[in-house]
This record gives sequence, structure tokens and C-alpha cells, in this order.
Amino acid sequence: MPKKVKELMRALERAGFVNRGGKGSHRNYLHPRGVRLTVSGREGEDARRYQERAVERAIREAGG
Repeated sequence: MPKKVKELMRALERAGFVNRGGKGSHRNYLHPRGVRLTVSGREGEDARRYQERAVERAIREAGG
């Protein structure tokens, strides 16, 4: 069962990413170490598999 977009956002914030805002359903996250990631979709929607992989990769790159 896919994760929800809200769960991806929560995982990024726990890893130290900061929501820098966005436009529409897009949110731009930035980690103090310079890793950037954009998450799209409404909070209650199912996340796509590529989004889950991108979040996992960004957290690994940030050292989390």
C-alpha cells in the first residue's frame, strides 16, 4: 500500500528538512546541508513510488 504525501512530508521534516513553501500543490524542502527536494500532490493523496524513492534518497544524502 503506498504512503500518503503527508507521510513523506513528515519523514522529511523529521530528517531536518525545512518546508520553504511552494506554489499550488508543490512544496520545496531544503536541508541545512544543501539537499533540495520538491514534493508534489495534496497531503491526502497516495504518493507515487518515484516520490517515495526520491524522499528516501534525499534523506540518505542529508546524512539521515
